[in-house]
Amino acid sequence: MNRITSLFKVKYPLIQGGMIWNSGWRLASAVSNAGGLGLIGAASMYPDVLVEHVEKCKKATNKPFGVNIPMLYPNIEEHMKTVVDYKVPIVFTSAGNPKLWTKELKKHGIKVVHVVSSVKFALKSQEAGVDAVVAEGFEAGGHNGREETTTFTLIPMVKEKLDIPLIAAGGIATGRGMLAAMTLGADGVQVGSRFAASEESSAHQLFKQAIVDTQEGDTVLTLKELAPVRLIKNKFYEQVAELYTTAPSKEQLSQLLGRARAKRGMFEGDLEDGELEIGQISGLIHDIKPAAQIVSDMITEYTEAKNALLNFDNW
Repeated sequence: MNRITSLFKVKYPLIQGGMIWNSGWRLASAVSNAGGLGLIGAASMYPDVLVEHVEKCKKATNKPFGVNIPMLYPNIEEHMKTVVDYKVPIVFTSAGNPKLWTKELKKHGIKVVHVVSSVKFALKSQEAGVDAVVAEGFEAGGHNGREETTTFTLIPMVKEKLDIPLIAAGGIATGRGMLAAMTLGADGVQVGSRFAASEESSAHQLFKQAIVDTQEGDTVLTLKELAPVRLIKNKFYEQVAELYTTAPSKEQLSQLLGRARAKRGMFEGDLEDGELEIGQISGLIHDIKPAAQIVSDMITEYTEAKNALLNFDNW
């Protein structure tokens, strides 16, 4: 056991990211049943929908699972009440100040993890009393921090300053990537894009196939004036790029983005006008397969790579 498996009471220090429009109860329970930690992504759910997913997840697994809740969610009070009422053991928070809810959640025996993109916010999270931190490099898909620090650089920098357990995220989809992150000082890894292209992911099949088809250079970080987001280049992105040539205001960017753009792309399968959030590591994702197989493959590759390094003595 290590600090993450001990903290979450799971077999492997492998967490499935709580991704908007991708991470419902089917995916979370499948990952937890396979020995990792599954997360329900609450950012895209109305309060009653989250209740439904938590209830179904509890029926589908007797293993620990968690819920990811962004601080900026408009119905955050209802979501927090749900995790308390249903005794969800673990909550991952993001996009806001961890001081707002950490103390209240821990009062109910809930483990709290906060997602950060810098050493500064990792330390603030530790001061707020969280049990662990996810440090996410900007190669990750979806919304990112403004620092644009890569995972390979961020993890050792955070490790140098942090006392609590550290989870690495961003650009990790293989066992070798997992080993690299943990060699740099992480106690575990959070994986998003690879699980978005799983059979249990709640994303639209067309989006899953788009992930498989994505090559190096096909994703880009944009809309930094609103909230930096990494997505697949498509017709919508081309409209964003064209608007940038006119030095647009935040209002103009917001107007182009509109509402429910991410839902349209990832959940409804509109590959032209939707927002297709995914990480750079999608260039290494070549198939759609069961979540349990993803966990098994990553752990097998991790073990093989670790053993190969231990046996490497021919410098």
